[in-house]
Amino acid sequence: VNIWHWNDPLIKTQEEKQYKSEKERTYTAAYNLKDGSVIQLADSLMPDINITNSAVYAVGKSNVPYMKEITWDDYFFNFYRVDLKFGKRTKIINHTNQQVAVSPSSKYILFYEDSNWSKLDLSNLKKENLTSSIRNSFYNEEFDLPMQTPGFGVGGWLMKDTAVIIYDKYDIWMFSTKTGYKKNLTGGEGRKNLNIFRIIKLDKEADYINQYGDDLLLSSYNDFNKNSGFYSLDLKTGELKMLFDEEKKFRFIAKAKKENKILYSRESYSEFPDLWFTSNNLENTKKITNLGIQTEQFAWGSAELIEWLSDDGIKLQGALIKPGNYIVGKKYPVLIYYYELFSQRLHEFPDVIVNHRPNFALYTSNDYAIFLPDVRYQIGRPGLSALKCIMPGVQKIIDMGIADPEAIALHGHSWSGYQTAYVITQTNFFKCAIAGAPVSNMTSAYSGIRWGTGMARQFQYEKAQSRIGGSLWEKHLDYIENSPVFFADKVNTPLLIMHGDLDDAVPWYQSIELYLALRRFNKDVIFLQYKGEPHHPKTYSNKLDYSIKMKEYLDFHLKAIPAPEWIKNGVRYSE
Repeated sequence: VNIWHWNDPLIKTQEEKQYKSEKERTYTAAYNLKDGSVIQLADSLMPDINITNSAVYAVGKSNVPYMKEITWDDYFFNFYRVDLKFGKRTKIINHTNQQVAVSPSSKYILFYEDSNWSKLDLSNLKKENLTSSIRNSFYNEEFDLPMQTPGFGVGGWLMKDTAVIIYDKYDIWMFSTKTGYKKNLTGGEGRKNLNIFRIIKLDKEADYINQYGDDLLLSSYNDFNKNSGFYSLDLKTGELKMLFDEEKKFRFIAKAKKENKILYSRESYSEFPDLWFTSNNLENTKKITNLGIQTEQFAWGSAELIEWLSDDGIKLQGALIKPGNYIVGKKYPVLIYYYELFSQRLHEFPDVIVNHRPNFALYTSNDYAIFLPDVRYQIGRPGLSALKCIMPGVQKIIDMGIADPEAIALHGHSWSGYQTAYVITQTNFFKCAIAGAPVSNMTSAYSGIRWGTGMARQFQYEKAQSRIGGSLWEKHLDYIENSPVFFADKVNTPLLIMHGDLDDAVPWYQSIELYLALRRFNKDVIFLQYKGEPHHPKTYSNKLDYSIKMKEYLDFHLKAIPAPEWIKNGVRYSE
């Protein structure tokens, strides 16, 4: 028998999942070579410790006092300075769920709190706020989860811990650990041009970003037009030089160990991510693969960026993928596929694979347009937020003369499966909809289990993606108002539901609830239950089956192609 006690640190399902790793856990100790003594540094009360090159202090952390909160809140930790000679612990940070970085020599610890970065000198425990005097914000102003807003991260440390690199949204800042000197290394060019600059760590094993010289390679990504590229930054002279910046997506892959040579890929919606080889300064680039030649025989289509305003006046973007052989003035059926933010996929080559997602190339080569809209959320109103963002975007592509207003479908999986189920309770606009692994009833899902981790789902609604921002008892009306199942009587859009009955993230009974509610009102709903499958089908035969059925369903509703038997009459268990 499992006894579930109210004061257990972890609920039994999570405890069971972690049992083996906890049973085999070891705790770090220090052995003194001179006198043979052993100092216990970590233990069950403080399980984790970070030991660097320092011979004086290490940094330990523990979530033990806050394990119970994991059920409904984020992971919180206490951090400690640990004396390596005697094992003495001094608490230095209390109850934080934010980023913490230890310098390579363990002289300093950098931590984020109250929207700013602070430095703590481990020798004397003196604290210094590094960023509060700077007008630029170092927190994510667009963060829309109901928890403390995070920072943009730490770029690394300079030799001998003399300075630390911190990111704001766009630019790269250097802060001296000794003098208080600070400098915007990218000179504000990032914010000025909406370019997000980040340091590429060429040697993953190097402790310091300037360990092999003062010339840094930066990645850039334009937050507006989605272009990307590479820049160089000279730490000595401050020179920021564009190496290239294009309507492409670039990915750094690796640097040669003993040569100034790097490997990267370049892609766009219509350009396969082939490999390129070049020197560190990106001169004399050479293409070394040509796998994209396989796409030339297909009507691949083309992607463009579009903009619109949500019903609340929020500026939004989306990627519109036009069909191959697009004809100006012709109206096309449109498949809307989304999650949260998808406009960044503008220059991404689509995966040509069979899985739970629509294969873009398959649809664009069959006279479909694909629309990937961004969604911004209001806490407590996730479903309504999706509606207010998507519908004006749909009107935009109709006004552009591309979308056939009588042939538009909505497709989502998991989080966007939920949003799809919600949206069709509020509008009859769509010709049909597909919802994979959706949550349909937040009141029952709230205390469900994520069987993959054993965690309860409460945290997801109170602090994470589902964005209710409070418990079921604090915000019970929000849970009801955001649950599609309570508005099943309003649905008039044909719906295809897909769920694996071994889903370890979203309990599959959520799809059963939605199916039964719609069936009770005699609504047009079909539920594909994939036996033995998790959150999305893994078995190739099931992935292929779902891909085929997805296409058949859309073809029937959006193109009036005759329906197969499973759509018309279903399939009996005996068959």
